[in-house]
Amino acid sequence: MSKILIVDDEHSILESLEMFLGEKGHSVHTAASGIEGLDTFNKERPDVMILDIRLPDLNGLEVLDRVQGNGCATKVIMMTAFHDMETTIQAMKRGAYDYIHKPLDADEVEKSVNRALRILEADRESPVVTRVKIPQDHDVIIGKSENMRDIFKMIGLLCQNRATVLIQGETGTGKELIARVIHANSPFCDEPFITFDCAAVVENLLESELFGHEAGAFTGATHRKKGKIELAGSGTLFLDEVGELPLGLQGKFLGFLQRREYTRVGGHEPLLSRCRIVAATNRDLSDMARRGEFREDLFFRLRVVTLQVPSLRERLSDIPDLVNHFLHKINTELGTEVNKLQSGVIDRLMAHHWKGNVRDLENVLVEAVVRARGRVILLDEIERTLSLNEPPPSAGLSPFSLNGIEREHIQNTLSQLGWNRTRTAQALGISIPTLRSKIRKYGITPPADSAFS
Repeated sequence: MSKILIVDDEHSILESLEMFLGEKGHSVHTAASGIEGLDTFNKERPDVMILDIRLPDLNGLEVLDRVQGNGCATKVIMMTAFHDMETTIQAMKRGAYDYIHKPLDADEVEKSVNRALRILEADRESPVVTRVKIPQDHDVIIGKSENMRDIFKMIGLLCQNRATVLIQGETGTGKELIARVIHANSPFCDEPFITFDCAAVVENLLESELFGHEAGAFTGATHRKKGKIELAGSGTLFLDEVGELPLGLQGKFLGFLQRREYTRVGGHEPLLSRCRIVAATNRDLSDMARRGEFREDLFFRLRVVTLQVPSLRERLSDIPDLVNHFLHKINTELGTEVNKLQSGVIDRLMAHHWKGNVRDLENVLVEAVVRARGRVILLDEIERTLSLNEPPPSAGLSPFSLNGIEREHIQNTLSQLGWNRTRTAQALGISIPTLRSKIRKYGITPPADSAFS
C-alpha cells in the first residue's frame, strides 16, 4: 500500500482527495498547513506528497525545499490555482515531480500519482548501471562486436605510420572520433589535430581556408592567414565530408597529395607539409567518381587505407555498453544522477531502427535524462522519445517496401486477433510499447465497427 500525504488549507480539497485516493487503495494522510505537513512528512515518510503552493504559514516552495533537502525519495506534486510561468519554473527547478492546476481534474491527479509511484517502484527494482572507468579527456570508441574489433585492429596498424586514410560510414557512426583515436595513438599525437568540414565553408572561401592566403590576395584579405594544412603542421588534417569538395578544388588538393607541396592563395612560395590526411564521408565516392561528381584519381589517392564504419543497426550488441558509457558521460556533463534503467529499456533500444546511428542514440539518452523525474529512465519515456523522433506516418507506403510489408503484416495480425494489442504483440514477438509505436508510425487504425483492446 502506497502512502500519500496531501497538504492544503482548503478542507474540501483535503476531503475529496483523501476519499478519491483512498478508494484507489492508497493510505492517505492530510495536513492543513506547511508546518503540519512537514511534521506528518517526517513521521510517515510518504511515497508521494501533493502540496499546495499557497499555505497559511509557509510557502509551498519552502516546504518543497525542506522535503528535497531531507534526502528522501518522496515525489512531490505541486498544485495551485494560479497559472503563472515563474512559479511553475521554480517548482520544477527545485525538484518537484509534477505541477498540476486547480480546479483539480481527477484523471490528471491519478495519472500523476500513478506515474510517480511507477518511478519509485522502477527505482527500487532497477540496479545501478555499472560504471565503466574511462580516463577524463580521453577519446574512446565503445564496442565489442566483431566488426568493431576489426576497426580497432586497423586503428592499431594505422597508428604506426602516416598512411592516408579514408573513413566511410553513415552520418552519426563516429567517423571523426575514429580519426581522433588514430591521431591520439600515433607517435605524433602531440602535434595538432585540425578539422576541416568541407560542407560547412562557403565555396569561394574553401581554397583560402584549406591552403591559406597572403595579404592582398583578394578583397578583405588584409593580412596573411594560415590555412588548415599549415595549421596541422606534422599532425593530422581531418577532412570531414570530403565528398562535398568542389571539382575545381579537388584538382588542387590532388596536386598537394601527390607532391606534398602547396601555395597560399595569392602567394608564390611553395610550402611543404608532413601532416597526415584522414578523410571521411557518408557518400559513396566510388559511385560519385563513376558519375563524374568526384575525381577518380583523387578517390584513389584518398583510399590508401579504407575504414568502413558499421552502422549501429549492424552492431546492436554494442548498445548496452554504449548506453552505459553515454549515461555516465551525460550525467557528468549535466550534473544529474540518472543511473538506472527500467527493465525493458535496453531491449526497446535494441529493437529500434537507428537511422541516426550512435549520435542518435546519445541524443535520445540526453532527452531521457533531462525528462527523468528521479534516478531511473522509464520504458514508456524511452518509447515516447523514440516516437517523437520518428518521421510522421506515411499513408503512401509502397506495399513492396520493407516498411510497407511490415505495416501490412502488423495490420493483418491485428485484424485476425480482433484488434487485441496484447495478443498481437505476443504473436509478433514484440513488446506492447513497441507495437503501439509501430501502430503510430504506420498510422494503423481499426475499421469503423472495431476498436483496439
